[in-house]
Amino acid sequence: MSVQRRAAALSFALLAAAPVLFLASAAIARESAPPAKATLEALFTPGDPIDARLVALIDGAKREVLVQAFSFTSRRIAKALVAAHARGVRVEIVADRAQTLELAGSAVPGLARDGVPVWLDGNFISAHNKVIVVDAESPGATVVTGSYNYTSAAQYRNAENVLIVRNDPPLAAQYRANLLALRARAERYTPPP
Repeated sequence: MSVQRRAAALSFALLAAAPVLFLASAAIARESAPPAKATLEALFTPGDPIDARLVALIDGAKREVLVQAFSFTSRRIAKALVAAHARGVRVEIVADRAQTLELAGSAVPGLARDGVPVWLDGNFISAHNKVIVVDAESPGATVVTGSYNYTSAAQYRNAENVLIVRNDPPLAAQYRANLLALRARAERYTPPP
């Protein structure tokens, strides 16, 4: 075989292999890419639309939304949780027992009536956690925590804060584990008809 034919055959072989080599190198790059860096977002009321940001996070959930609530009267946030549940996202709530049963306008009974699993935590003077964990087992795992109750007063009348931590699966796993441990000791809630 002449040098020219060998060169042509080699060139053809390299061109034919190029897509395979490109795909293999892209797969290796994906596997070795560092995880997304955690991001932090602090929001405050009065002023910041915390309720809208929480609704957007819930609307963007792919697999799971876990909520710990003290006071919960926000119809807007409750509606987003019901919609997530309806589209197949696992939604669960662990709420303070006294606030749920005694607070006029609590959204928790309505959430339970709409099929969202709810547990009432009466094991403490106050189950005072205010936490939302979104898709804890994904690279984009998100944790929301702070003083903000899921209420109209928190949004419009109180000085409140939340911290939203995105892309931090280890932190989300800690919050998720704590929520599930508290849920295990809480009582499953069945609302009155």
